[in-house]
Amino acid sequence: MKKIIFSVGFLLFTSIVFSQKVDHVKQIEAIYNFSLTKGKAYDWLDHLSNQIGGRLSGSLNAERAVSWGKQELKDLGLDRVYLENIMVPKWVRGTFEYASIITGPGRSTNVPICSLGGSISTPTSGLRAQVVEVKNFEELELLGKENINGKFIFYNRAMPAGLINTFEAYSKTVNQRSQGAEKAARLGAVGVIVRSMNLRLDDYPHTGNMSYGNLPNKMRIPAAAISTNGAQLLSSMLSLNNDLFFYLKQDCRNFPDVPSNNVIGEIKGIEFPNEIIVVGGHLDSWDLGDGAHDDGAGIVQSMEVLRILKKTNYKPKRTIRVVLYMNEENGLRGGTKYAKNSKNRKENHIFALESDAGGFTPRGFVFEATKKQFEKIKSWKSYLEPYMIDRLELGGSGADIGPLRNGKTVLSGLRPDSQRYFDYHHAANDTFDAINKRELELGAAAMTSLIYLVDQFGF
Repeated sequence: MKKIIFSVGFLLFTSIVFSQKVDHVKQIEAIYNFSLTKGKAYDWLDHLSNQIGGRLSGSLNAERAVSWGKQELKDLGLDRVYLENIMVPKWVRGTFEYASIITGPGRSTNVPICSLGGSISTPTSGLRAQVVEVKNFEELELLGKENINGKFIFYNRAMPAGLINTFEAYSKTVNQRSQGAEKAARLGAVGVIVRSMNLRLDDYPHTGNMSYGNLPNKMRIPAAAISTNGAQLLSSMLSLNNDLFFYLKQDCRNFPDVPSNNVIGEIKGIEFPNEIIVVGGHLDSWDLGDGAHDDGAGIVQSMEVLRILKKTNYKPKRTIRVVLYMNEENGLRGGTKYAKNSKNRKENHIFALESDAGGFTPRGFVFEATKKQFEKIKSWKSYLEPYMIDRLELGGSGADIGPLRNGKTVLSGLRPDSQRYFDYHHAANDTFDAINKRELELGAAAMTSLIYLVDQFGF
């Protein structure tokens, strides 16, 4: 009798476990089917890119994007949609930037450049000086003030092409952009020219944020990025004639901080409403293109997560919140303010997912998690394998969700194929026509699937 009862109980248990697994499989199938056949991410991105455009913090377009995001989230019928007030930097690029390499009287060659975000302007008539090329800060220091004073410093360290992880390659070069002006100014340079963070050779200069640190205003110098083709040309010409001159003209300006907003919407959980799952991207972008990959794709994919769950009639156990962060590019004010306010409200975030690596084919996710948490995540791999998004790794997550880091909350980032991302990153070609509709929709489905699994299994 006991054996019969045990057998019946075991069969019932295995039947329940099996049916639950089938339900998860079917739900993820439904997520993918809906995203690929009835998705709205591509249309949303079309509007954000082509009707609003580049959304630099503090600009009119950034505020238009806030209004658009709020209305679209309201139209989804979420349980709550609201704005979170923040103050953001306001930097304006100004009129067309111009640069040329001068090899003699009447002999000059124009090169593509753009001001770096946060840079000061040149004098109205522009700036003309000799050029010194360096690969790193060590070379800069060895040259000393006597060889740098009154000259341009040209940082020409290329992203290492031998690295498969292009974000790792980026991390090995980006400090020349972010810190280069401060270090060169302390040695008497009059300006800096930085090779664009781009693995491809082309004529697009790539902007990005830079800092003067605690450098006094009177010591600050103009900073600009030069395209990779331009950098190759300048380096080649310097090898033949190190007495050549460089001319730069830009009239960018820094203004006092201005008010802006994060845009937030949520679906309340029916079992554990105080356990919060966050998904998001950053609403701001640089101003050269329309920010389609960085980070319009992440914005519409994050919005689509909540839309897919609503449209497939899924009732989440936990509260699922989308945050459209403002000011990731040149200040991280949105992510910092969100985390601060959440801490003040004593909110319990169990998971945060960010999409900020472009709208390319998703490959998997990266996590900041404890060993125990990561073991649980890896147990979901079989659900992700059919969609080729089962590359699960420990590592960094995302800038905007970083301030939520507390040793308990699991942080995650979507990891699309990264090989083309830096062709567009912070450049004028980061436009809607560089987006592949299906890849974008696959990314939205991947994110929704992971959010679903977190909601089902928790931590």
